Amino acid sequence: MNPADPSRGPLWSSVASLFASSSTLVCCALPALLVTLGAGAVLSSLVAAVPQLVWLSEHKEGLFGFAGLMLTAAGTLQWRGRSAPCPTDPALRHTCLRTRKFSATVYGFSVLVYLVGGWFAFVQPWLTA
Repeated sequence: MNPADPSRGPLWSSVASLFASSSTLVCCALPALLVTLGAGAVLSSLVAAVPQLVWLSEHKEGLFGFAGLMLTAAGTLQWRGRSAPCPTDPALRHTCLRTRKFSATVYGFSVLVYLVGGWFAFVQPWLTA
């Protein structure tokens, strides 16, 4: 199959949204988890090894905005492609339906990751304040 095939757009957009939403976990959920588990020294070592984590945390509003835009675009493509025709050949039809299902699963996981990151970035600090 051709990766530039327009029927595969929802799959690629779901993968891009997963990448964008996973950055919300790295920015906010991972540090909160490490501190909760009493692994502050591990977090300190991680920040020393990858100082870009601090930049991500400082710019979490923009990070969440970009991830939200990616999720919205992926969701729109998922919605538009939900009833797109599949080939009549049984093998290709099976592959088309399997790819469509996998794409929806990746998108759902992306939304879950985004929500978990959002919880730790915005809601949890507000509750503990």
